[in-house]
Amino acid sequence: MAGVSLQCGDCGALLRSVEEAQQHAELTSHSNFAESTEPVLNLVCSSCGKPCRSKTESDLHTKRTGHSEFVDKTSETVKPISLEVPKAAAEVGEAGSSSSQSEELIVPEVDKKILEELEAMGFPTARATRALHYSGNGSLEAAINWVVEHENDSDIDQMPMVPANTKIEAPKPSLTPEQLKAKQQELREKARKKKEEEEKRMEREREKERIRVGRELLEAKRIEEDNERKRIMALRKAEKEEEKRAREKIRQKLEEDKAERRRKLGLPPEDPSTAKPPPPVVEEKKPMLPIKPVTKVERMRECLRSLKQNHKEDDAKVKRAFQTLLTYLGNVVKSPDEEKFRKIRLSNQSFQERVGAVKGGIEFLELCGFEKIEGGEFLFLPRDKVDFPVLRSAGSELDSAIKNPFFGVL
Repeated sequence: MAGVSLQCGDCGALLRSVEEAQQHAELTSHSNFAESTEPVLNLVCSSCGKPCRSKTESDLHTKRTGHSEFVDKTSETVKPISLEVPKAAAEVGEAGSSSSQSEELIVPEVDKKILEELEAMGFPTARATRALHYSGNGSLEAAINWVVEHENDSDIDQMPMVPANTKIEAPKPSLTPEQLKAKQQELREKARKKKEEEEKRMEREREKERIRVGRELLEAKRIEEDNERKRIMALRKAEKEEEKRAREKIRQKLEEDKAERRRKLGLPPEDPSTAKPPPPVVEEKKPMLPIKPVTKVERMRECLRSLKQNHKEDDAKVKRAFQTLLTYLGNVVKSPDEEKFRKIRLSNQSFQERVGAVKGGIEFLELCGFEKIEGGEFLFLPRDKVDFPVLRSAGSELDSAIKNPFFGVL
């Protein structure tokens, strides 16, 4: 049985004719060909006209393009072929040449300008021509998409051939300058709308974040005020307990003195059963008033009291710290626009000796509005946060702490 195809012994590719075998040899340098009884399938895509040589190639085309309808034209193209020159060809002579001319295959016409652009991009001429032919010869983008979709085809680098008498459809007209301009404007408008929507979404996200942070700050401030209120109440309770114990000690001392006087006078000890009970201590009833939140002035006073308690063994050091703090605040009040009075270097030796080394000094300045900046290297009071009533109140508390010898003792 004569072979119906040629098979390359080097790569296994099936070829329809001797001409295809010659083209394959020129492209791949393969020279080992043999006749095969296995036909080369001719499955033509009904959607785009793409011919597929095997079921695997048609499945790959369906996967890439979604085209699933194929027309099997294998029986129309299967003809016995041989590597030997047919005898009939030698006898027919010139008479056969006229019929062969009627079936002569030629390279299809494509858009030369687009072909040059594809070649400039590095595509071989055969691949570029094939891409333009099968993509409709319409645009550079369509040709490139076709190459990407069919880059694994075995015949992608074979020059496409069509019958000479085949009517070549005119290339699809490209967009006019007006249409191109309108298309560009449409794309720009879509991009602008998309950008605006993204900016609005980001603004909503930022607003939500600001609200969340604000709520967290308010909650933290409320918790801090509650804790400070509880601490003040605990201090007042401790003072009352201490006052009660002091009264009890005084009462016991009076009882001991009374017993000692009776002993010196020779009187018998007083019978506890006949002793007149001391008048009950009437506690003054204070009207129940709502507890006011701790003010910043009270916090400043408590800070200065703690400072003096922590360094009560060194009154000179405490007094020098108070005077230095008063000087800092006085300079800010007198010259609020001078940044040098509102910025303090924490590593300054003089500041460390007078205020930094005293526990509570930096805390007092923070209560006055100073903030740590530049990684905690400076204390800085912004101009827009200079609160003159707060600074004057702080100065009054410092002046009282300096002049009152009993400040922080009770």
